Amino acid sequence: MSRVPRIAIVGGGPAGLLLACRLQQAGRAVQVYEADAAPDARAQGGMLDLHAETGQAALRSAGLFAAFQQLARYEDQGMRLFDAQGRLLLADDGVGGDRPEIDRGQLRALLLAPLAEGCVRWGHALTQARRLADGVELAFGNGAVERADLVVGADGAWSKVRPLLTDVRPQHAGITLYELSLPEVDTAHPALAALVGRGTLIAKGNGCTLFAQRNADAHVRVYASLPQALGDGEAAPVHTRASLLLQFQDWHPDLRRLIADAQDSVRPWPIHALPVDHRWAHCDAVTLIGDAAHLMPPAGEGANLALRDAADLADALCAADWQAAVTAHEQVMFTRAAVSAAGAHAMLAMDSAEQVLQMFDAM
Repeated sequence: MSRVPRIAIVGGGPAGLLLACRLQQAGRAVQVYEADAAPDARAQGGMLDLHAETGQAALRSAGLFAAFQQLARYEDQGMRLFDAQGRLLLADDGVGGDRPEIDRGQLRALLLAPLAEGCVRWGHALTQARRLADGVELAFGNGAVERADLVVGADGAWSKVRPLLTDVRPQHAGITLYELSLPEVDTAHPALAALVGRGTLIAKGNGCTLFAQRNADAHVRVYASLPQALGDGEAAPVHTRASLLLQFQDWHPDLRRLIADAQDSVRPWPIHALPVDHRWAHCDAVTLIGDAAHLMPPAGEGANLALRDAADLADALCAADWQAAVTAHEQVMFTRAAVSAAGAHAMLAMDSAEQVLQMFDAM
């Protein structure tokens, strides 16, 4: 298969869209299949801080960095670290930093803007991928069936493309995040706005963690992290604000208010991960990027690695000998992801704010 392949990208997240942008710019035939019915069919989640060597580099490669800078919030790079008793151990205002924040929805819109009409097919939830002698067949929940020479799985943690390459499935990482919301924090909750500051608050103690992240429009997302052991397919226990407050009953009152003053809705996010050294035998017809390839606990690296994966894969697919270039790209991606995954798991294992402080001091 030395000819230029027909490329199908499954997943319209940051990695899939960045890859499509780069391939379209190079004149390659590419189609993106996305389960969402429309770009704004659902909320895209919290903020992303894009790093210079990964996420930002990927946007630069697609000529999108200047547009990103118009949306990025350089003023929200701060970090505050507390222990459970409310002692402030680290206060970094983020001035001079180079990891600006951007809303996920804004990033999606940024990456969609350059794509030709029809490049993304919305409402295409992949149900099955099947290897053929001359490529891959994709079957979707809406009844559509498509074929491609090369399929790129950019479809996240529960990738339907991954089984074409490996039987390995994500396993629960031992924690679940419970998401709460504090809208209009500057006016409705000024004391909490001051506590969180311009960026992210982390408070850790007794194996539990509170995260609070300032998003656009004075919206703070709060994540209460609890240690849990979930079996394969087991749902996370249901929690309310009241039951979460019981989990944090010995914590400082100011920190507990991040839960107590939040809106009623509580959303569980069981954290899953692939093995740190996850890899597969190369196949010319299928490859993976982002969480589909190297799902890891949240530590600020996942989206950045996904974007860098996409940029590097685009370079490989535009090479004269694209099969060899993709093989080489996968090896680099495996090594890079393993380093970040090991760090994410190490952070996950920390049960005190002092341990987190030591990690920051060593960086």
